[in-house]
Amino acid sequence: MPLDPLLLSILACPEDKGPLLYFADEDTLYNPRLHRRYRIVDGIPVMLVDEAEQVNEDEHVRLMSKAEAEGIKPTFEQSLS
Repeated sequence: MPLDPLLLSILACPEDKGPLLYFADEDTLYNPRLHRRYRIVDGIPVMLVDEAEQVNEDEHVRLMSKAEAEGIKPTFEQSLS
């Protein structure tokens, strides 16, 4: 079940407060800055740092390539201030 677009527009990484990439087909939210993946269980994002999965460099490259190929954008635009 895909996440609601309104929910996605406000979801941020609980650690660095930055935007995430949403991979609906993998039930995953990904923070490329910290190489951290957050699972989505039964349509509910598990946004706990202790429950996140640290991904290795190969998985990071795969996810970033997939995001680029599929046009996956961050959950929100991060301001530079």
